[in-house]
Amino acid sequence: MLLSLELYDGGWAGTQAEDVEVNRCRFADAQIPGVVLPRARLEDVEMTRSDLANLQIIDGRMFTTRLANSRLTGLAWIDCSLRDMVFTDCRANLARFRMSTLRDVIFRDCDLTEASFQAATLNGVLFENCRLTGTQFSQAKVIDARFKDCDLSGVGGVESLRGATVSSADAQSLVWALASAFGIRIED
Repeated sequence: MLLSLELYDGGWAGTQAEDVEVNRCRFADAQIPGVVLPRARLEDVEMTRSDLANLQIIDGRMFTTRLANSRLTGLAWIDCSLRDMVFTDCRANLARFRMSTLRDVIFRDCDLTEASFQAATLNGVLFENCRLTGTQFSQAKVIDARFKDCDLSGVGGVESLRGATVSSADAQSLVWALASAFGIRIED
């Protein structure tokens, strides 16, 4: 258990540990790519300028956590619960949030290209100024999700976005995906 720590320049690349608890900690410039943490619990954690590429957490819990200016490429949070989280200016391309429940989560200025929210529950999730090109939403359950100033070109599982709110400017990037989902061909 890590409790009330400030950690700088830490490196745990490739570490594997079960049932890890991290509470009230601040990480800056942490290097933890490829770490595997089944059933991890993070609460009141702040991470800035950190490398979490290919981090894997399965059946974990993250509450009141903030990630900023960090690399999350290939990150996998599978069957996790994320609540009251903020992702700001993160590169999270190819990240996977499959079968996870996201409640009151904000993604702001993030690159989520080809990320996956397959079979995830999105409740009170805001995507603001994010790149979501090719992101997968198949079988997602949208209770309340908002998309504002996002690139939604080529999203998969667009029919699962039923109930989402999309700004009028963002709706244009959804036209091709919507047409494809309904079997409509668009010609010039």
